[in-house]
Amino acid sequence: MLADVDWALIGQASLETLYMVSISTLFAALFGIPLGVLLVITEKGHLWEQPLIQSTLSLIVNIFRAVPFIVLVLFLFPVANFILNTSLGSTAATIPLIAGSAPFFARMVETAIREIDRGVMEAAQSMGASHFTIIRKVLLPEALPSIISGLTVTCVSLISFSAMAGIVGGGGLGDAAYRFGFQAYNDSMLFICGIILIILVQLVQGIGDWMSKHIDKR
Repeated sequence: MLADVDWALIGQASLETLYMVSISTLFAALFGIPLGVLLVITEKGHLWEQPLIQSTLSLIVNIFRAVPFIVLVLFLFPVANFILNTSLGSTAATIPLIAGSAPFFARMVETAIREIDRGVMEAAQSMGASHFTIIRKVLLPEALPSIISGLTVTCVSLISFSAMAGIVGGGGLGDAAYRFGFQAYNDSMLFICGIILIILVQLVQGIGDWMSKHIDKR
């Protein structure tokens, strides 16, 4: 059974998947954290009350979350081609991966910040802390364990999204499983690709859970 496995191809595909997931997770965090913070602080009665901005951001996030990922991949092909001059390969696949995961993570950040006791924020306000200081030293540190848990869930979702992106030219384990496993009637390749994806999910989930519990001092 294992004799039918092209291990060099599996290794290359695994590296491509790790590349796609790591880059997408990084940018999901870079975009998702500020977006999640804005969704909270611009609501009525919060630090920077801006109902129009809040409703606009919420609508944009909901639109991106509502679109099925495979449709998002196809829709963003021209964008990837415009930015990178190609719509194929692991780097091109990160465009729809980021677009799909950043709004998802932003909602998790929003939920994490909403769970913070408003009394902590009000105490900082009473001491004259600026909005930026409250965000940096109160809201984000208090919500950090939940944010890490949310980022872990996002990263796990990106592993499965990357497999779907591989089927339409994104490379990685999804591409290897589809082209060299399913289409080539090679059950061994299909099985090994699936096992590696499961191992990646378990590793990410385990590391994320450990970090969240280690940081949580409550």
